[in-house]
Amino acid sequence: MRGISDEKIKELLRSRLKESRYIHSLNVAESAAELAEIYGADKEKCFRAGLLHDITKNAPDEEHLELFRLAGITLSPDEMHNKKLWHAMSGAEYIKHILKIDDEDIYSAVRYHTTGRAGMSLIEKIIYIADFVSAERDYSDVNVMRALCVQSLESAMLYALRYTIPDLIRKGQTVHKDSLELYNELILKGKDETYDTQRNS
Repeated sequence: MRGISDEKIKELLRSRLKESRYIHSLNVAESAAELAEIYGADKEKCFRAGLLHDITKNAPDEEHLELFRLAGITLSPDEMHNKKLWHAMSGAEYIKHILKIDDEDIYSAVRYHTTGRAGMSLIEKIIYIADFVSAERDYSDVNVMRALCVQSLESAMLYALRYTIPDLIRKGQTVHKDSLELYNELILKGKDETYDTQRNS
């Protein structure tokens, strides 16, 4: 890929992110490359999108808002309410407008890695899941997710949504429409194999 090198991206990440977030970004890139190998996606793009997915995670509110202004983005009420959504949106714009990486696959993978959306591309799915299963993750069901994602990205995505949506509700947060549309799409497509297996066992 032409333009900024992965090594330069790593240097930039180290300067912009907390150490734990920097390590997470490296791990997501590795997980994304492994999933790309399994599912036949562009390994180089997946690795780069994994590196970049949290590039504005530790940015101040003012930087997010300036990137939204630069890109002509008006936040919806639920996006304004939940600042944890901002870094995916601003990160995609940082990649496009500041780093000048003109690659729609990488842009959309970063843009939707937090909420997901209906009609996701293969690379978008890989980054969404790589963020859940990176090496440093240690939540209670991470091994279930790691087993699922090598069998079916969609089944792993549905499992993840069954965790994240109720968690947002418990915390009094809004649930973004993109996440709900993704959940409904997966249910309607019958991507419920793991849940059905557990229920019928």
